[in-house]
Amino acid sequence: MPKIKILSEKVLRDLVGLELQAVSCIEVAFKTLASGNVVMPPILSLPVEEQNGDVCIKTAYIPGLESFAIKISPGFFNNSAKGLPSSTGLMVVHSSTTGFVEALLLDNGYLTDIRTAAAGAVAARHLSNEGSTSACIVGAGVQARMQLEALLLVRPITRATIHGRTLEKAIVAAEEMSERLGIEVSASDDLEAGVSQADIVITTTPSKAPLIKPEWLRKGQLVIAMGSDQKSKVELEAECIRRADLFVVDRLSQSQAQGELRHAIEEGIVREDEIFPELGEIVAGRVLGRHAQEDIVICDLTGTGIQDTAIANLACELAEKKNVGEIIET
Repeated sequence: MPKIKILSEKVLRDLVGLELQAVSCIEVAFKTLASGNVVMPPILSLPVEEQNGDVCIKTAYIPGLESFAIKISPGFFNNSAKGLPSSTGLMVVHSSTTGFVEALLLDNGYLTDIRTAAAGAVAARHLSNEGSTSACIVGAGVQARMQLEALLLVRPITRATIHGRTLEKAIVAAEEMSERLGIEVSASDDLEAGVSQADIVITTTPSKAPLIKPEWLRKGQLVIAMGSDQKSKVELEAECIRRADLFVVDRLSQSQAQGELRHAIEEGIVREDEIFPELGEIVAGRVLGRHAQEDIVICDLTGTGIQDTAIANLACELAEKKNVGEIIET
C-alpha cells in the first residue's frame, strides 16, 4: 500500500522560510507558467458570505515535476474578532505518475503565505525601479507583514508606512516590523499620503470597496494588488488601470474573472477582450516589463495554482533531504 508523509505546520515552518530560496522557487513557477505547458484549471471558489469567508481550491500540474499539489485555502475575515487567524488550510500532494497521495502538508495556510509573499517579491524584482527605497503597505495582518519582509529581499527599502483597518492595528504592525527588519516603519491613517509618497505600494486586504484612487499614483511607482481574489473583492479604483503605463497580471483569465480587471470590465473602463501581459511572460523575457523609470506600473496578483504546486514540491524536497515528517500507511 502507498505510504503518505505527514508534515505539520511546525515542521514546515522549520523547512521553508521567507528567503531568497522561496522567491526563486516562485519566480521559476511564473516562468514555467509562461511556457504554456502547465495544466492549471480555474480556481474553485466557495463563498461563505454570512461569515465573511471564502474557500479557494487551487492546483496545477507541471510536466517534469514528480508531484502536483491541490491546495484548500479558507479565508474567514471575521476571525480576528475571535482571536483567530483569518487564513488556514492544507495542501495534498499527489504523484504525477500514479495519482496516489504522497503527502499531506498541514500548514494552516503557512505555505500559502510564503508563496504569496514570494510572488510579491518576484513582481517587485521585475517591475519596480531598482533604487526603490520606500514602501506603503495597505493592510496590517500577517500577509502585510510578510510582503514587507519579502520586499526587503529584492529592494533596498529603508522606510515604510503601514495602513490598517484601524490605526491601532497599524501601530502594532509597524512597531513589530520596525524591530524585526531594522528599518523605519511607521503607522498612518492618511492613506493618500502613504500611497503618493511611496516607491512601491502593496495592498493586502479583503476589501469589498476600492481603496486606491488613480490621482494618488505618481511617476515611477509600482503598485502590487494582492487582495482581490474573489468576485466581491476590489482594492483599486478601476481608473487606476488606465492611469498606469503598464498593467500586469499573474493570470489574465483569473484577473478578468475575480481580480482587479473584473471590476474595470464591469465599469466599462477595460474591454472584455483586452490583453494584458502576465508576470511569467516578463520573467521569461518574452514581454518587456517596465519601459522607463518614470512609468507607473500596476501588478494584479490573484494567486495561482502553479505557485502552490511549486512551494509544495520545495517543501517535500527539503523534508526528504532532512528526513523529517511522519509516515503512515494507508
